[in-house]
Formats: sequence, C-alpha cells, structure tokens
Amino acid sequence: MEGLTGGQWILMMLCALFTGVSKSGIPGLGILSVTLMATSIPARASTGILLPMLILADIFAVVAYRRNAVWSHLIRILPWALSGVLLGFQFMRMTEAWDDVLFRRFIGLVVVSMLCLDLWRKRKGEENLVIPTHRSFAAFLGILAGITTMMANAAGAVVILYLMAMRLPKIQFVGTSAWFFFLVNCFKVPFSSSLGLIHRETLTLNLILAPAVLLGGFLGLWILQRIPQRRFTQLVLGLTWLSALRLMFP
Repeated sequence: MEGLTGGQWILMMLCALFTGVSKSGIPGLGILSVTLMATSIPARASTGILLPMLILADIFAVVAYRRNAVWSHLIRILPWALSGVLLGFQFMRMTEAWDDVLFRRFIGLVVVSMLCLDLWRKRKGEENLVIPTHRSFAAFLGILAGITTMMANAAGAVVILYLMAMRLPKIQFVGTSAWFFFLVNCFKVPFSSSLGLIHRETLTLNLILAPAVLLGGFLGLWILQRIPQRRFTQLVLGLTWLSALRLMFP
C-alpha cells in the first residue's frame, strides 16, 4: 500500500463506490468496477482485492432483498457455477506465468465479451428474446458464469441472461441475483487465497475501502430514483467499453 499513488487511491475509491452502487440496483456499474480496478493496480492482483469488496456489497444486497430469492432457480444453476469456479481456478494456476500486460488483455477480452452479450440481449429486446430454458442451457450458463467470475469477477451478463430465461418479476430477479453472487463469491475466497491474491495486506486495503462500498450501496438506492435509467446505463456502458479497450490495448 505504501507504493500506491494518489491517482491509484482515487481509482480504487471510485471502484469501491461503484461496486456498492452496482449491487443496490444499477448493475451496469459492476463491470466498470472490474476494469477500473484492473487499470489502477496489477490486473491479477486486482481480482483478489475486488473480491472482498464484492462480498461486502453482496451482503448489503442480500439484506435488502433477503426474502425475494427464488431458490429453485438458484439450486438449478449454482452447482454448475461452482464447477465453473473450479475450472477458472485451474486456469488461473496455469496462467500464473503470464505478465501483467497479457493478463490485463485477457480481463479486457472477458469484459468485452460480456458487453457484447449484454448488447445482443438489449438489441433483441426482452419481448423478442427467445432464451432456452432446458437444463443443459442452465448448465452451460452456470459453468460460463463460474469461469468468468473466478478469473475476472465479470459474470453479470451471463447471470442476467439466465434469470431472464426464468421470467422472474423484477424484485425476485434482483433478490435471486444477489444471493447467487453472494454464495459464489464466498466460495471463491479460499481459491483466491491459495493463489496468493487475498492476504493480510489486501484485506487491510479492503478495510480502508469498505466505507466507500457501503456508501455506494446507499448512494445507488438514492440515484436510482433520480436519474433516468436509460441515460445512466448508456453512460456506464460507454465508460466500460473505453476501460475494457484500454486494458486490451495498453
């Protein structure tokens, strides 16, 4: 922490704030947090620093929507997602020799892929989007979500696609998503720790950033009622595209 510059601290504070906001009703900011954190510090290390912040924000969301999860849908995808986490962990071990530039490009590629998936979903329109509901589809999305969340904390678009297929009402959609990410992110902790991505110094940094995460949680509830969602989403997506491309082409 002693070697961090003022600019890095500002970016990490923004990342913590956006992480909280993303969990309280504006999910588009979540993927921007991933790119900001990977830009401000070494990309591989950023995944471990971001994880406890995500869990803190998940707790905020789970408390807010604690009675709104549809557990039958969670049980259907969760085992596959945990399997995907194991696959992602193995890939992380295989790529430990990658330098930071290469890993940044990989995270950028994952983020851009998720943005393209989300863009395709929005262009089709929810009323015109035909999403399969077969168990094999849930298995595929679960494994994909587990891999992307383990390697880049960027599984939001995949989970949104799965929950859309389940045709959940808005409040149950948010509640089910909150519980999914809380359980999966907690499952990831020992694997990130074994990779050396979570340790005493990173947890100390998380404690410093924790107030910004909580502030973001409350701020998200306030902002959501006052800023047109469409305009805000467009701004977030634009910033995320720029950040992801910067990761891919440093």
